[in-house]
Amino acid sequence: MNIVVEFFVVTFKVLWAFVLAAARWLVRPKEKSVAGQVCLITGAGSGLGRLFALEFARRRALLVLWDINTQRNEETAGMVRHIYRDLEAADAAALQAGNGEEEILPHCNLQVFTYTCDVGKRENVYLTAERVRKEVGEVSVLVNNAGVVSGHHLLECPDELIERTMMVNCHAHFWTTKAFLPTMLEINHGHIVTVASSLGLFSTAGVEDYCASKFGVVGFHESLSHELKAAEKDGIKTTLVCPYLVDTGMFRGCRIRKEIEPFLPPLKPDYCVKQAMKAILTDQPMICTPRLMYIVTFMKSILPFEAVVCMYRFLGADKCMYPFIAQRKQATNNNEAKNGI
Repeated sequence: MNIVVEFFVVTFKVLWAFVLAAARWLVRPKEKSVAGQVCLITGAGSGLGRLFALEFARRRALLVLWDINTQRNEETAGMVRHIYRDLEAADAAALQAGNGEEEILPHCNLQVFTYTCDVGKRENVYLTAERVRKEVGEVSVLVNNAGVVSGHHLLECPDELIERTMMVNCHAHFWTTKAFLPTMLEINHGHIVTVASSLGLFSTAGVEDYCASKFGVVGFHESLSHELKAAEKDGIKTTLVCPYLVDTGMFRGCRIRKEIEPFLPPLKPDYCVKQAMKAILTDQPMICTPRLMYIVTFMKSILPFEAVVCMYRFLGADKCMYPFIAQRKQATNNNEAKNGI
C-alpha cells in the first residue's frame, strides 16, 4: 500500500479508536462469561487476591488459589466453597420452580484447588504450575496479584528485601506467564491480568524498591500485550490493573495532606476489585482507580520535573510514605525487643 494512503488509513483507525473508547464510557460493553473456566489467582490468601477469588467464584469459575500462607489460602477456599454451595442451592430452587430455561452449570463442576507456592522462587512456580496442569487442567484466566513491600528507606533496606520485592512483584509475572501462556497461544484463548499499582505509573519517595518492581511489571505487561497483538493472537486478552492506595493494611500509616485526604481517601478493597472485575470481564486493556489517576499520569508525562515536585509537595505526596515506613520500623524494633535481639 502507498505510504500516503496508509498514513490516512492509520489516522482514521486512531480516530476510530478514540470513538470506541468514548463509546465504552457511555455504554458499558456486555460482560463475558467465565463459567467453567479455570482461573488461577496468586496471592489469594488475603487482600485483593481473596476478593478476586470470591468475585470469580460468584461467576462460576473453577478456581486455583496460590499463596505462600497455607492457612490463609484455605480460609479463602472455604469462602469460595460457601459461595458454590449458595449457587447450588439457587440452581436447585430455580429447577424446582421450573425456571430452567437458562443453562445452569452443574455444581459438581464448581471446584476450588489450593496450592502453597512461593512465587518469588522460580522453580517453585514451575513445579506448582505443572501440578496444576496435571490435577486441574489448563488455565484460562491468570491473575497475577501477589505482592510485597519492604517498608524501608533505600539505604536502610537490606539487599535481601530488595531482591525479594523484585522477585515477587515483578519476576514472578514472567514465570507464571511462561508457565501458562503456551497453551493459550495454541488455542488462541485466555486472559492475563496484571495487578500493578498507580506507583507503577508515577512514584514517590521512600519506596524505591516497590516502585521499581511495579514500573517493571507495567513494562512487562505492555510489552506482552504488544507481542500478542504482533502475533495476531486476538483471542488472548490482557488487563492491567493500576489502583491508587488500597486500604488493605499493606501501606498502613501512609498519609497525604490532611486537607486533601477527604477528596482522595484510600480505596475500599471491595470497590477496587469490583471495578477491576468490570474491566476484566469487558476485556478492557487497562483500569486505573480512581479515574483521577489517568490525569495524574498524563500530567506527569508532560510537565517539567520541578512542576511535578511542586504538585507532590502541595498534595503531601512527596513524603506520604514516611509515616508508613516509621510504623514498619517501630514494629520491627518491637519484634526484635520481644525476641531478645
